Amino acid sequence: MVEFVFLSPFVTGVIAFFIPRHLGRPLLVFTGALHLVLSVLVWLRQPEPLFKSYFAVTPEGMLSLLVISLLFFLISIYTIGYLKVSDIKSEHIFTGSMLLFLSTMTMVTLSDHIMVMWIAIEATTLASAPLIYTHRTSVSLEATWKYVLICSVGIAMALLGSVLITISMDVGNVDAPVSFSALTAVATRLDPMWLKAGFAFILVGYGTKMGLAPMHTWLPDAHSEAPSPASALLSGVLLNCAYLGIFKTNKIMLAAGLGDFSGLILMGFGLISILAASTFILKQTEYKRLLAYSSIENMGIIAFGTGVGGLGAYGAMLCLIHHSLIKSSLFLTSGNILLGYGSRLIEKTGSLANRMPRTFVAFFGGFTAISGLPPFGIFIGELFVILGAFKAGHYISVTVLVVSLCAIFAGFANQAMRISFNMSEVTIGLTEKANLVWPQYVLLLTSLVLCFWIPDTLYQTIMSAVTSVEGGF
Repeated sequence: MVEFVFLSPFVTGVIAFFIPRHLGRPLLVFTGALHLVLSVLVWLRQPEPLFKSYFAVTPEGMLSLLVISLLFFLISIYTIGYLKVSDIKSEHIFTGSMLLFLSTMTMVTLSDHIMVMWIAIEATTLASAPLIYTHRTSVSLEATWKYVLICSVGIAMALLGSVLITISMDVGNVDAPVSFSALTAVATRLDPMWLKAGFAFILVGYGTKMGLAPMHTWLPDAHSEAPSPASALLSGVLLNCAYLGIFKTNKIMLAAGLGDFSGLILMGFGLISILAASTFILKQTEYKRLLAYSSIENMGIIAFGTGVGGLGAYGAMLCLIHHSLIKSSLFLTSGNILLGYGSRLIEKTGSLANRMPRTFVAFFGGFTAISGLPPFGIFIGELFVILGAFKAGHYISVTVLVVSLCAIFAGFANQAMRISFNMSEVTIGLTEKANLVWPQYVLLLTSLVLCFWIPDTLYQTIMSAVTSVEGGF
C-alpha cells in the first residue's frame, strides 16, 4: 500500500497526457480524493513498505504527506473552476504535470534511502517545470529556466553532500544501509569531519529548493509566473519536501552529537532568509511576488526553529503545517484577484472588499493568518520558536528575528490594505463561483481548528517528529 500512494498519481498523470480535456479535469479530482484516502490509511495503519530498504513511514514524512494530500485535493477542486475561466494552453500537459508533481512529492515523503530521496526531489523539479511555463510567454520561459538551472545546481550540491556522508561511513568503518534511519542508528560511528561536510552541502543543496536565502532567487519568479493552482503547490508543498531532506539529515547530525554545528548553520540561514524577505516585502509591487517572499520568510522561520531545537523545533513543525494551509489559500485567492483585475500589479487592484467580497474574506483572513496574528497557527508556531530561542540563550538572534518579523508585517499590511480598500477604477471581470472560493475557506478553517483542537493521533505524530530532533520539550 505504501508504494501505491505515489504510484497511483503517477499512473493517472501519464494517462492525463493522452485523454481529452473534459476527462482530465475530473481525473484530477478523482486522483486527489484517492490519494487522500490512501494517505490517511497509511497514517492510521502504518503498513510495512514493500521495498523496506528504500521507503519508510516516518512521523515527519507522514505529516508532510497528510498536508500534501489534503492540499492537492482542495487545489484540484479549485483547479476545475479555474480552468473553465482562464486561458491555459495545452491543458492536458498542465493536468498531467500536476499529477506527476503529486507523485514525486509523495515519493519524497516516503523515501528513507538517502539516494532515493535525492532522486525524488530532483524529480519534483522536472515534474513542476512545465507548470511554470504554462502561459508560454518569454517571461515564463525565463522563470522556468531559472528554476530548473538554479534548483539543479542545488540538487547537484545535495548529491555531493550525500556522497560525503557515504564517505563518512567508509572512514568510520561502518557497514550499514545508506538510509536515514540506519545512518541515524549508527551516527556515533560516522566520521564527524566528513559528516559535517556532507550536512553543509545538503543544507545548501536542498536549501536552494526550500527557498532559503541567498539561494532563493528562483522562487519569486517561478511563483509569480506559474498559474495559481501550481503556485499553491509550489509554495505550500514543494518547499516542505526540500525541508524534509534537511530535517532527516539534521537527525543524523543530532544523533552523532553534532547538533551544535548543524543548529547554528540552520539558524544562520534562517535569519538570512527572514532578513532578505523583509527587505523585498517592504517595496514589493506585485502581490504574487509578495506571497513568494512571504514563503521565503516562513521557510527561514522553520529553519531557525529547527536549528534551535526543543520548543523551537515544535514551533517550526507547527509553522510547517500552518504555512502550507494558509499560503496555499492565499495563492488560490491571488488567482481570483488575477482573473478579476487582469494584472499582478498591486497598483492595478483595489476595492477588493466591495468588488469581490467573498474573495476579500479569504484574502484578508489569509493575510491575518500568515502575518502571525492570533488566533491562527502561525502565531502559535512563531511564539514557540521565539520562546525556544530565548530558552536556549540566543538573545541576539531572536531579537533580530522579532524586529524582522515586525518589518515584514508592516510591509505586508500596507500592501494588503491597498489591495483591499484603495479606490480603483478597474472593471472586474470575474464572477465569484463557489468552487473558486470555498477551497480557500476550508484551508483557513482547518488552520483555525488545529489551533484549538488537534486529534490525539495527529498530536502524537507531531511529537514523534519533534522528539527526534533533540528531545522535544
